[in-house]
Amino acid sequence: MAQPNSVIGSIRSLGDGKGAVRMDSLFGTPATDLWTALTDPTRLARWVARVDGDLHPGGAFTAVFTSGWEGAGRVELCEAPRRLTVTMSPGSEEETVIEAVLTPEGPGTRLIVEERGLPLGEIAAYGAGWQVHIEDLISYEAGLESSEWRSRWIELNPVYEARYRLDA
Repeated sequence: MAQPNSVIGSIRSLGDGKGAVRMDSLFGTPATDLWTALTDPTRLARWVARVDGDLHPGGAFTAVFTSGWEGAGRVELCEAPRRLTVTMSPGSEEETVIEAVLTPEGPGTRLIVEERGLPLGEIAAYGAGWQVHIEDLISYEAGLESSEWRSRWIELNPVYEARYRLDA
């Protein structure tokens, strides 16, 4: 797991008041195992969100994230065990795209998760949030308990705010 105030992600402006959060982590597990942590509803619920619905390309689903966010999503692309793309809040002003890319690296797998289309004024909060989710995935993969999401987010949010000052 990351050190208490270490930043494992990055954030950037996409223009038009929108931004992206990107997490890049190396896991000591094969891509096929990590893939199921990203796509199996039972495993997803252990680290990021409860999901219900049609989890195939074009399928609609609902999600309740450990962060408290809940809403609709749609599976756009599912190329097991390499790439998954979903649209959250499809068709609304709050629409974002989450993409996960898995790349075998030695005996493990590099996971890059990026969410695009986030409000730039809240980008640091999203960065801290995604870091907590990835830290919880790291803990889950290691057989450990997840963090208390909100407490960890409160700890990381000012670190992201200080490190990334982007104009909306």
